[in-house]
Amino acid sequence: MFEANIAAQIARERQAHNITVLGLFETRWTQSGQVRLNTGGMILYSGHDEENAHHTEGEALMLSHEAHNALINGEAAGPRIIYASFKTKKENIKLNIIQCYAPTKDKDEETKEDLYNKLQTMCDKLKENDMTIIMGDLNAKIGSDNSGYEEVMGRQGLGKLWRDVG
Repeated sequence: MFEANIAAQIARERQAHNITVLGLFETRWTQSGQVRLNTGGMILYSGHDEENAHHTEGEALMLSHEAHNALINGEAAGPRIIYASFKTKKENIKLNIIQCYAPTKDKDEETKEDLYNKLQTMCDKLKENDMTIIMGDLNAKIGSDNSGYEEVMGRQGLGKLWRDVG
């Protein structure tokens, strides 16, 4: 989303497909904040904190007008995690959405450990009876046999599925 007009194009697609909350990663925006859209929606984003940081990584949640109106709060947790909490029609129950992007195998283990610690800390803050969705790309490698899971799993995994081992 670092290029001009990409956010507007994604917003049009989000609206055309009637998606209320769209998770985005590799946005390449720095800092964290929010941007109002002409549609009445909003983008919550999180990137590197440093002012002169490289335009790499970055998470965002693109909200419809309805989701924007239901938004209670949002929290950036670095360039790989962003969180938002929404009112629901059920009294005393919130909808929490955590968008994250795990490092690939190429990244050092400390970076991965840091991400999972931040994710756990964020989940620990949430009430047990609230609804929580964790979405994004966790870069899980679970095998190449996607039989029965074609709609949610590609064939790019390495090794064997856990059910095929032992």
